[in-house]
Amino acid sequence: MSGKVVHFEIPFEDGERARSFYGDVFGWELMHLPEMSYTMVTTGPTDPGAGPTETGFINGGMLERDADFTGPNLVLETNQIEESLAAITAAGGTVVRERVPVGDMGFAAYFRDTEGNLVGLWESAAG
Repeated sequence: MSGKVVHFEIPFEDGERARSFYGDVFGWELMHLPEMSYTMVTTGPTDPGAGPTETGFINGGMLERDADFTGPNLVLETNQIEESLAAITAAGGTVVRERVPVGDMGFAAYFRDTEGNLVGLWESAAG
């Protein structure tokens, strides 16, 4: 597991309001994906196939707030979600959502660390 922070997620109560806020204030490009109940966030120059084209920033997403997604969270890269979840559990963390496909891009999972923080995992389809 690389453990690199590769993505962030911000929950919202009102998607239109949140998209307007972050787009207007920070100039983020926002692509609402209603079929996934998700908004992709581009925070800087990005190549659609390779991701950020400059160092120093990551892209993210926005989703509706729920019982698990109560505040912003970071998403960490891993080569094998199942192995990472096993290591997390062995170290005292808990699995919140098992590995699920995200279109043809890759796979996501979520866990709570030993301090109760929600953290995401990302496994690229190519990895």
